[in-house]
Amino acid sequence: MTEPLDLAKLQRRLAEFAAARNWQPYHTPKNLVSALSVEAAELVEIFQWLTPEESTRVMDDPDSAHRVTDEVADVLAYLLQLCEVLGIDPLAALDAKIDRNERRFPAP
Repeated sequence: MTEPLDLAKLQRRLAEFAAARNWQPYHTPKNLVSALSVEAAELVEIFQWLTPEESTRVMDDPDSAHRVTDEVADVLAYLLQLCEVLGIDPLAALDAKIDRNERRFPAP
């Protein structure tokens, strides 16, 4: 049986992967944000000309599902690496942002 995944383990794996290839000098905040933007754009490209209805069915086709899944993974990988480099706890950041949004936009 495999161990459940968590963000800290994935961040460690990403850091170890980069270290084994001596990529840390390139993993500056600027470079990571640029790469994140490129990967997010590649995700957008998949949906760019789909109708709203087609976009809700994108995961029904195995080829497009694979492309979407890969791009989501790329976006998350760069985001987690950016958080690691900047010392941001992504879960704590999201939790705090939800708290602020709940105060800014109270439910009716």
